[in-house]
Amino acid sequence: MSGLFERLLKKRGVKADFLSPKYEDCVDPFVLNGMDEAVKRIKQAVEKQEKILIYGDYDVDGVTASTIMHDALEMAGVKEIEIMLPDRFVDGYGMNEKVVKQAKERGCSLIITVDCGSRNNDIIDKINAAQIDVIVTDHHECGETLPKAVAVINPKSQADGELHDLAGAGVAFKVAQALVKEGLIQAGREKWLLDLVAIGTICDSMVLLGENRRLCYYGMIVLEKTHRVGLQELMKVAGIKKITSDAIGFQLGPRLNAAGRMKSAYKSLNLLMEKDRAEAAKLAYELNELNTNRKIEQGKAVREIADQGLNNDPVIVEKGDWHEGIIGIIAGRLVEQYRRPAFVFTEIDGALKGSGRSFGDFNLAEALKECQNTIVSGGGHSGACGVKVLMVNYDAFKKEVNDYYRSLNLKDQERYLDQIEDLAVNELADFSLEFTDELKKLEPYGLGNPEPVFLLRNVFVQDVRKMGVDGKHLGLIVRDNSGSSIKLVAFYASDEWLSVEVGARIDVWITVERNEWNNLSSVEGRIVKLNLAS
Repeated sequence: MSGLFERLLKKRGVKADFLSPKYEDCVDPFVLNGMDEAVKRIKQAVEKQEKILIYGDYDVDGVTASTIMHDALEMAGVKEIEIMLPDRFVDGYGMNEKVVKQAKERGCSLIITVDCGSRNNDIIDKINAAQIDVIVTDHHECGETLPKAVAVINPKSQADGELHDLAGAGVAFKVAQALVKEGLIQAGREKWLLDLVAIGTICDSMVLLGENRRLCYYGMIVLEKTHRVGLQELMKVAGIKKITSDAIGFQLGPRLNAAGRMKSAYKSLNLLMEKDRAEAAKLAYELNELNTNRKIEQGKAVREIADQGLNNDPVIVEKGDWHEGIIGIIAGRLVEQYRRPAFVFTEIDGALKGSGRSFGDFNLAEALKECQNTIVSGGGHSGACGVKVLMVNYDAFKKEVNDYYRSLNLKDQERYLDQIEDLAVNELADFSLEFTDELKKLEPYGLGNPEPVFLLRNVFVQDVRKMGVDGKHLGLIVRDNSGSSIKLVAFYASDEWLSVEVGARIDVWITVERNEWNNLSSVEGRIVKLNLAS
């Protein structure tokens, strides 16, 4: 083990079992409330050859969870399965009355939700009245009372434990594991579902510790050899050469999400379930195009907001003629760029539909409770929310949410966005190829296990290159006092970073990876923060 990797493990308090998690250590799925009842009802459906409707969600977690549940039920012997996804633009999140109508029309006697349903008590009451059974599998916060379903499987409904932070995809997979224990699925077959568990969990920003780490660790191995031609083709169009949490979170995830954001999530669902390679390639190309369009529209909106100028309010509140499916991403970009919480609205049917993003101690769910005088509806959690406001109340909402922020007297909130290094590295020679291979053992990265960041203090800028058609990418070669050097890159670098000149001394925070080019391997750093050395 290299000295630098040993230092890193010690700093993080990482043990051997973290580096090499065992699938056999997965938590018993039957510790989840409702699992016994759910498995019994599914077993009955298999025996009676009932038709089952899976009701999902339009984001990556919902689409992967829907596919996992479909494949698990198929493995268990269910012959007739339908999947229904809501339309972001018509239905919004969660269940709606269309599910009752479709289940009755299609002759479904059992509905299984994934990634939703915990707060849809009224709809589930109507499904019960139609004499159709419901099993809820979800991971969102529950209401005061759980729906009256055959079973509600939601780790948030019970005491904290290793399963508390499962994604919707993870909860669906625990059902598959339970069906294995019950003998309905041959042991080992369920592991082929782990590619989707990794995608859903990483893209839904779950904490990657404990059970989630186990599932994603093996999910990435499965994704390397996935049987799903749709994922194979999507990785081709995305240019993914190796499976990393970055590749999943920033290349696969946005493309799978683009369908639900820009048009219909069924395009992503169809890709995951497609068996024909030619059709899969076509769908992958279409998702790639949708994602490109999403990025273009998102960029236009952020520039438009910058051009018109922002006031000095602590909370950014903006409205414009923007695509409904991307307002949440725009809000996120504003948070990154201006280091303030942000709400972004667009007009839908005479009212304003908005999305909020926050960080630190400013809790959006609490903020919406304080803005009941000016909103029609809204909900979410501390870092993200959705909200609806009447046009006439827009300015009043802007004032109310900013007055609430000021009333909290929050101090130094930007510290939550500051980059903190794991280690300061004085000798660039410590960044060996052996070290980059060792770093892979810490994957997958995410909440609870971020990618390691290293601080290089007072290094000398030996070479500067501006790359890309518009010169927005930056390449540096920096040298330490002993003469060792390393290449650093930054994509879409800020103007401040692009102004760095040869001969400057800088403090730079980087992540490190192995770069393969023309059959040659080298160590490369990705810049995450850069300052002129003081």
